[in-house]
Amino acid sequence: MNSHKPMKASKTKVYFVPGLAAGEEIFRNIKLPEDDFEVHIIPWLIPKKKESLSFYAKRMTSFVKDENTVLIGVSFGGVVVQEMSLFLNLKKLIIISSVKTKYELPSRLKWVARLKAYNLLPTRLILSARDLTKLAIGPRSRKRLKIYDEYLHVRDKQYLDWAIKNMVCWNREEALPQVYHIHGDEDIVFPIKNINHAIVIPGGNHIMLLTKGVKVSEKIIEILRNN
Repeated sequence: MNSHKPMKASKTKVYFVPGLAAGEEIFRNIKLPEDDFEVHIIPWLIPKKKESLSFYAKRMTSFVKDENTVLIGVSFGGVVVQEMSLFLNLKKLIIISSVKTKYELPSRLKWVARLKAYNLLPTRLILSARDLTKLAIGPRSRKRLKIYDEYLHVRDKQYLDWAIKNMVCWNREEALPQVYHIHGDEDIVFPIKNINHAIVIPGGNHIMLLTKGVKVSEKIIEILRNN
């Protein structure tokens, strides 16, 4: 009789990249079963001067220590993980509250890119948490501003200038075939009317990781367990 116990399957490594200016705290309401998944949060690097998004994404892949992992990005982090995926062998690629191509960007951001108005944004003057919140998620009530303030703390001017420019000027024309997209139907930063082929969270706003963490977690788990 064989008395050996079956070996337990190793955990799936899941790497998260937060949204513009956000830190790891943004994921505090996202819960994945610890028996099956090992979660890692990738911090923002400070970009080099005039660094391309592609080169930056390649540098960010240094945080991914394993093959056949899951990569998840939120908002601008969703754009970055799509570029990172070109240098990695992934099991799954997921974006949340983000866009898959430049065509899913709202008209106002397209105009910002066309007019190069991102150069006029006074990032050195918006380094307070309150101003960062307005920049990252749009105008909100005083109550919600207070809730979100603590999550947006990457205030390096070089990073902000670079991130804003690369968000509005992202030029991907075709969506990556393997990307899964989770999006809220009340997202005012990237309105749902511009989004194609997404898993929709009813009542989800741009920061639904905080406001609907349970529902977003459920959708992530469904995707990860769907072979």
